[in-house]
Amino acid sequence: MTAPSAHHRAITVRMFTQRLSATPRGARLARRLAVGQLAAWGIPYGTDASETIAAIVAELAANAATHGRVPGRDFELRLSLVPGGVRIEVADSRGERRPPGPRDVRPPHPLAEGGWGLVLVDALADRWEVLDRAPGKAVRAEVDLPGWLGLFRA
Repeated sequence: MTAPSAHHRAITVRMFTQRLSATPRGARLARRLAVGQLAAWGIPYGTDASETIAAIVAELAANAATHGRVPGRDFELRLSLVPGGVRIEVADSRGERRPPGPRDVRPPHPLAEGGWGLVLVDALADRWEVLDRAPGKAVRAEVDLPGWLGLFRA
């Protein structure tokens, strides 16, 4: 007995990478670029997936511009459409200021004005981690997308 042959299409990872100035303006631009790239991949602006990914990008980019800033160095935004969802990675050049990982994030005092960024990332991302990178570090988060296969058009 011979199994029927299955026709499999290759799935290609789609990636967007941009270096941005480690400034508040660069962080705002990262969010705008991310939303535009998501729309180009078929994840419409204003959907839950787009808003979730945009919020994660905004928090990670703001952290890179604020806490990871090295004068004269940019930070990098990388988005990847991968099997199952979207991967967000924000890297900066400051390796000695490593943020806490997923199991170590603690919410700040309820009335605190800052310190909520990674709490938000932890709540919104399906997975995330802090990675060493030469030079510096990267924070990588993933958001699962039901129906992600439909985003890969022939």
